[in-house]
Amino acid sequence: MKYLAASCLLAASATSQAALINFTGEIEYHNDVVYTYFTLNQDTNNVRVWTDSFQNGDNFDPITALWSGDGNLIAQNDDDDSVNPDTQTYYDSGFNLSFLEAGDYIFTVATYNNFASGNSLSDGFNFDGQNPIPLADWDQPANDVNMGPNWSVWLDGADSASNPGADDPVAVPEPGTLALIATGLLGLGLRRRKQA
Repeated sequence: MKYLAASCLLAASATSQAALINFTGEIEYHNDVVYTYFTLNQDTNNVRVWTDSFQNGDNFDPITALWSGDGNLIAQNDDDDSVNPDTQTYYDSGFNLSFLEAGDYIFTVATYNNFASGNSLSDGFNFDGQNPIPLADWDQPANDVNMGPNWSVWLDGADSASNPGADDPVAVPEPGTLALIATGLLGLGLRRRKQA
């Protein structure tokens, strides 16, 4: 039984490092901004953060930005569906980072064209001073009226992440982690059969 507990603990720790993390939710107004916070425990290669919110026009056109934990703008992106072509469609965006230092980061998603107003998160966003317009009533620039409110954020390579406005996050383990969990469960089943 101790071996099984150790296997499950190892699988859980591997999942936090190797899992894709997906947060989803809905925005209500055209000037809402979605904030996702994540941490890297060590310098990391090949970090990806992206949105696949657009869904071929079912939802709003997103703008993404990456910020350091202290609120300094690292990068901002309008349209880049190459971060994960399996889930993204034309107006989606995000970042494929070959290197990112250990630390805390913030990934934001806003509606087009609610870009960051400056190089600091405290500068806000272009639509901050506007009266909130319900997304269903808003005629989004370059798109249409009645764009859907659903957003989706993915992180690949983060050690931990949170999003206060999200539905429950979904961690999608890598195939190697799934195999380790399956092996542990199989061992538990065999042990119980042997004891019977």
